[in-house]
Amino acid sequence: MTFSPRVFSGIKPSGDLHLGNYLGAIRRFVPLQDTHETIYCVVDMHAITVWQDPADLKRWTYEIAAAYIAAGVDPSRSIIFNQSQVVEHAELSWIFNCVARMGWMSRMTQFKDKAGENSEAVSLGLFAYPSLMAADILLYKATGVPVGEDQKQHLELTRDIAKKFNHDFKKQIKAQGVKGDFFPITETLATGPAMRVKSLKDGSKKMSKSDASDLSTIYMMDGADLIAKKIKRATTDADALPSEAAGLSGRLEAENLVGIYAALSNQSVDEVLGEFGGQGWGVFKPALAELAVSKLSPIAEEMKRLVADRGEMDKILRDGADRARAIAQPIMAEVRNIVGFVR
Repeated sequence: MTFSPRVFSGIKPSGDLHLGNYLGAIRRFVPLQDTHETIYCVVDMHAITVWQDPADLKRWTYEIAAAYIAAGVDPSRSIIFNQSQVVEHAELSWIFNCVARMGWMSRMTQFKDKAGENSEAVSLGLFAYPSLMAADILLYKATGVPVGEDQKQHLELTRDIAKKFNHDFKKQIKAQGVKGDFFPITETLATGPAMRVKSLKDGSKKMSKSDASDLSTIYMMDGADLIAKKIKRATTDADALPSEAAGLSGRLEAENLVGIYAALSNQSVDEVLGEFGGQGWGVFKPALAELAVSKLSPIAEEMKRLVADRGEMDKILRDGADRARAIAQPIMAEVRNIVGFVR
């Protein structure tokens, strides 16, 4: 079977969006609109694998959808919706729970990291999270997903589930008139280097909303003065900037700040160092702050406008869900026939 080039990706509404979410994911969504059919979801069903205050969940859902649009995702070209509005996600996830093997799930490092030593006390949903992610992607027969390093293992599981489904139901798939595989073997999309933004206070940790210090994270809704303050107080070393990327080896905080500048300016690290090599942080930090404010402030202002207009946001999400459902329902109807459900 020939699959149309289609992208699916989503962000979990479990906290305020920060610079890492923007550089690592949202910014990469925009150019894919020119080459693929694009479906961008707010994965609110994933968010409740860990308890969320319902009011916060709603607020964050609107904020993520608003961030997509403010960053350049066009609701008329891309499908933007929240996952829970399309019930087929949950239905296909259950079928995939019955296709996936316990051993596969047990090897997921993200579950081990999040559950820690208290794995028996976490929700079953957290354990089965990767199966729902596979359903999110394969419900639309997405051929590509722009994922970061932390999600690559989950995409491999998605591929394993697709292969096993295609194998286990080969006879039934053929009886449906499908030549070849029913589900695609989804690929990781290369959309340029994925920026893994680190904490402004500790270059060995990724930027996170759970960090103890609020100064470690730049949030997408931060004002210009606060962004500048956080960059000014970012941890650095005493050495000047090197003239080439190799000179950043072992200098985690320096590497992080230069990487942020490179990502925001659409330059390579070597190009940035060609401009700032030999100079100190007293020159570089103000330049980075000015760049960050110029790039992020317009996005923040548009996000605030959209979030304040619930009528417009509800219309966008409702329209996106209708369009997503139009793709998902026929695929799900075929899946029911393949597995033998009587309708």
